This record gives sequence, structure tokens and C-alpha cells, in this order.
Amino acid sequence: MTAGQVLRGIEFSIPGGSPLLLDLYLPGGGSTQVPVPAVVHFHGGGWRTGERSSLGPVTDGFSLTPFERLAAAGFAVVSADYRLSSEAVFPAQLLDARAAVSWLRSHAADYNVDPERIYAWGDSAGGHLACLVGLGADGSGGYDVDGSGDGGDGGQAGAARVAAVAAWYAPTDLVRMGAQALPDAVATADDPGSREALLIGARPADAPEKAAAASPLSYVGGHAPPFFLAHGTADRFVPPAQATTLAAALEASGADVELHLIEGADHMWLLPDESPAAAQKVLDATIDFFRRQARAS
Repeated sequence: MTAGQVLRGIEFSIPGGSPLLLDLYLPGGGSTQVPVPAVVHFHGGGWRTGERSSLGPVTDGFSLTPFERLAAAGFAVVSADYRLSSEAVFPAQLLDARAAVSWLRSHAADYNVDPERIYAWGDSAGGHLACLVGLGADGSGGYDVDGSGDGGDGGQAGAARVAAVAAWYAPTDLVRMGAQALPDAVATADDPGSREALLIGARPADAPEKAAAASPLSYVGGHAPPFFLAHGTADRFVPPAQATTLAAALEASGADVELHLIEGADHMWLLPDESPAAAQKVLDATIDFFRRQARAS
């Protein structure tokens, strides 16, 4: 293995016989005997599409990808697949996200990763999964705080813990998401056939218990790790209230939380003037957040 190397297409799980793959970005800066921190990223796409290599059109246009930026900052980075809603309904996506973290922890020594400094990151649907993983959701509506439970992921529950979470424009409360939609929303969670309905197998308004079980807000408690939440105030796909509500709940529980609201930014950090300024600002802040977490550990 070489610093700065990217190992692509590593199989980390085979749910139902279909392999799930991840890419592993090794940090630059030469060899070191000191284990490095790591970030596991989950892609967006409304749980029904998306690619593990992409965080959207704006960041895809950067000279260095966000994963390359993190690797250059000294992090190992995993970008992982998960089953889409066309393949399986929730909690399959959560179990796959947990499996990716578990795989990294079980291979930490192979890649010189510090198993106590593994963090979760995601954008949109992937941010939703990162939040659930960080809050210890186990796929059954319960918690897995101390790692003693199975959680439906083959006994790997304890290995799925993360030490911090960063989430970009993430759905966090499927129960209230439809009512929180902005007036110019492209779609709402309670629309028939919505992304959220495809995820849980029913319209959230018709299945509030299922919606709550798939909502990070339901799992907030004193066990929460530090959180970084970023959202555009003009997001027409995921209401910005999803970020402010989760931030308030985390703060009330005693968790460390940073909330970044980007004025005028739509989903994927799109701005009216098509500038990449919002995406660059949030990416810089995200990397700074992970650096501070790594130094504090």
C-alpha cells in the first residue's frame, strides 16, 4: 500500500447474495507508525440512486474531490455502497451503512486506521444514514450504544460505532418532513411515491411508526457523539427545518453540535449564481470539524 493510493471496489458485505463495494482512499504524507483517523462516507440520491464516488455536481467539479481533500489532510476515507430502495426497504440501508463501518474497524490494523477515531459523513440520504449510525440506531427501532446487541447486522453492532458525525442537508425527521417543506418545494415526503415513501414502504403520513423508526431524531440521547450539520436555507428537497430540529434536540440532550445554515443555498449547495462558494465553504468547515475531532481524541 502507498500513501495517497485509492483501493477501489472492495467487497465489504453480501446481503441477500448481492455484493456491496467500497472505495478506500489512503492518506497522503508518507508512511507513519501512528494509526490515522478515518471517515466513512455514504452518498446521496434519495436512497434510490447515487454513486459512492460522488457528492453532487458542484463538488464533482473541484480539482480535488472531497475524498482526496480529506486524504490529503491525513484521513483514511471509505466511500461505501448501500442497497437502494428499489432493492430493499428500510432498515436495509442502515444495516449496510453499519456493515461498512464494521468492515473498516475489523480491518483497521491492515490499513493503519485508529479504530477509536472512525467518523461518519454523508450527504442528503447518506447524511440520514450517517446520523442513524452515529446515534446507535440498530435497525430495529432500538439503540446500540454499548455494542452489546446484534441489531440485525450479524453481531457486528459494537464495531459499527463512530466517534463523530457530519451530515449535509440530511432528512432527520420523516414524520414531520412533509409539513416542513418550503413553499417552492420540488416534492414533499408525504407525496405518493416520494423518496421517503419508497424508503420505508409507505407514505410517512400513513405510517408514522415506520417513519419514526427511520428518523435520526427518534434516537437522540445523551449517548450522541459530536455532530456537524450543514443545510441550505433554500433547500427545495430537504427542508432546512430538518437540520435545525435535530440540532436543537442534540443540544438539549447535551451533545456537542455545530449547525451551519448557508443562506440562499438549495440542495447540493446550488446557488442562484451557480457559484461553488457554498460547497467550498461547507467542505472546508467539514474537514476542519473532522480535524478537530481527531486532535481531541
